[in-house]
Amino acid sequence: MIISAAAHPETVFTYGAPRLKFGSGAAAEIGYDLSLTGARRVLIVTDTGVAATGVPQRVADQMTSFGILAAIYDGTHVEPTDASMRAAVEFARSTGPYDAFVAIGGGSSIDTAKAVNLLTTNPGDLTDYINAPVGAGKAPTQPLKTLVAVPTTTGTGSESTTVCVLDVLDQHVKTGISHALLRPDLAVIDPDLTMSQPATVTAAAGMDILCHALESYTARPYSSFERKEPQQRVPYCGANPIADMWSEKAISLLATSFRRAVRDGSDKQARADMALAATFAGMGFGNAGVHIPHANAYPIAGQVRDFHPKDYPGDEPMVPHGMSVALTAPEAFRYTFGADPERHIRAARLLEPDAYQPSDLSVFLPSVLTRLMREIEIPNGISAVGFTAADVDDLVEGALKQQRLLAIAPRPVDDTALAGIFHRSLELW
Repeated sequence: MIISAAAHPETVFTYGAPRLKFGSGAAAEIGYDLSLTGARRVLIVTDTGVAATGVPQRVADQMTSFGILAAIYDGTHVEPTDASMRAAVEFARSTGPYDAFVAIGGGSSIDTAKAVNLLTTNPGDLTDYINAPVGAGKAPTQPLKTLVAVPTTTGTGSESTTVCVLDVLDQHVKTGISHALLRPDLAVIDPDLTMSQPATVTAAAGMDILCHALESYTARPYSSFERKEPQQRVPYCGANPIADMWSEKAISLLATSFRRAVRDGSDKQARADMALAATFAGMGFGNAGVHIPHANAYPIAGQVRDFHPKDYPGDEPMVPHGMSVALTAPEAFRYTFGADPERHIRAARLLEPDAYQPSDLSVFLPSVLTRLMREIEIPNGISAVGFTAADVDDLVEGALKQQRLLAIAPRPVDDTALAGIFHRSLELW
C-alpha cells in the first residue's frame, strides 16, 4: 500500500549542507581554516586507534602557528553509547571552555563531537535531547560552537548531517539526536586518511553509504506530507530533487569503486571515490532522510549478544552500524518496491548497470544488493550475527521506537510489516 495523499500537501522542501573542503592534503589546512573563526582553544575529538596514527597530533601541531591551543580527547567509543558520550562531555566541561571542536575519525568520533558541542553550549543531560520516545527530544536553545568534521572512514556521512547516533545502554537500543544545529560547519574530506581502513571496515562502512543513498532515494516524497508551518520544519523532509541528485551520484560512484576499495585498500582512486560517495550520500540523506533499514539497524546493534566482526578493535559484542543497516536492507526494499517501482529499478541499474533483470521486478534491487554483500563478505542475514526467530519480537519493538525514521518510509510500516522483514532477513541467500 502506498502512502495516501495529504489533504494539504507540502509544497516546500529544505536543503542544508556544511562547507566542504575535499582532496589529498586537505587535512593539513585545518589550522588555517580555524584561524578564520577567531578560535583560540580547540578540542580535538578522536579515538585511540586514530590517535595512534598521529593524525590528530599533526592537526593539533599545525594549529600552533596560528596561535591556537589544541587539546586531544581520544576516548571516543567505537559505536558510541550514552555513557561514552557523557564521559566525553565531562572531559570537555572540565578542561574547557573551548571555542571550537574538531572531530577526527569515523562516525563515532564525529557524532561524539556533536554531542560534546551540544552539551557544552546548552543546559541539561543527553537524555533531554535524544529523540522521542527514547528521550525527551528537546531542541537546543543556545547556539553551538564551530565544529570541523574530518572523517577517516568512508561511510557514515556524519560530516554532512544533522544527526548524532548512540546506543542507550539501559534500553538496549540505538537511537540519536537530530537537529539542524548539529550539522558540522566545515567537512574536511582527505582521502589519504582512509587508506589504512581494513577490508571489513571498508565493507561495512560502504554499505552504510549505499543504504544512505538508497533510502533517501526511495524515501517518501516531501510533497506527500501534510504542509508544515515554518517552525515545524525538520531536517528529514522526504525525497526531493536536490537530495535525489546527490543520492544518484553516490550510487554511481559506488558502482565502480566499492568492490575495488574492499579488494585493494591501496587503490587511491577507489578510496577517493568512496570518500566522495560518502559525502554525496550524506548530503542526500541528511535532507531527505533514511527509513526502514536504518530503523531496523538500531535494535540489531543494541541487542547483539556475542558477535564481534574481524578488523574491529576490542572483543566486546558489536554489530558495526553499516553492517547492521545492510542486514535487512534487501528485504526492506522488496517491501517498499510497490511505492515507486521505477525508482527501485533505476537504483538497481545505477548500482549494477549490467545486472540481469528478473521477471519479478520487486526482487531486482534486493538481488543486486545480496550479490554485492556476498562478494564483500557482509554476513548472511541477522542469524549470522547471532539472532534467531525468537528474537524477532524484540527487534520489532526496538525498530518501532524509531518513528522519526519510519515516518520517511514510502509505505506504512507497522509491527506486522517489520516482523516479516526481520523473519525474511534471518538468512538472505
